[in-house]
Amino acid sequence: MANKRTKRLRPAILQEDLDAFAALQAIEGYNPSNPAYTVEKGRAIFERIREDQTSEVQKDAAAEAQRDKAVNSEHDGHDFIQGMKNQVKAQYGEDSDEYASLGMKKKSEYRTGRRTPSTPPTTT
Repeated sequence: MANKRTKRLRPAILQEDLDAFAALQAIEGYNPSNPAYTVEKGRAIFERIREDQTSEVQKDAAAEAQRDKAVNSEHDGHDFIQGMKNQVKAQYGEDSDEYASLGMKKKSEYRTGRRTPSTPPTTT
């Protein structure tokens, strides 16, 4: 059987395992020939599962909180740049070199609307 320890167990399978271990603890006189499968070893394993899952949830929450903090900082920076561009535009004008240095297009660089000559209607 292949060892697939890179994928999570489905929650239903994990719950079945927890139920089976709970039932095992109720069996009187359980004495396995292999000491790796004692009730004490099972308790230690399922306690480790609980601790690891708790730690995972806490770290996921911390990572999500840090992501939200970074997103908020990015928006603060973007808002600053938008306001700064408006201030440069107000102080120096839309056709200034200072405004263009911010990556903006000077007003004089925009093409003005061109009229297309209308063709006279042809009579036939």
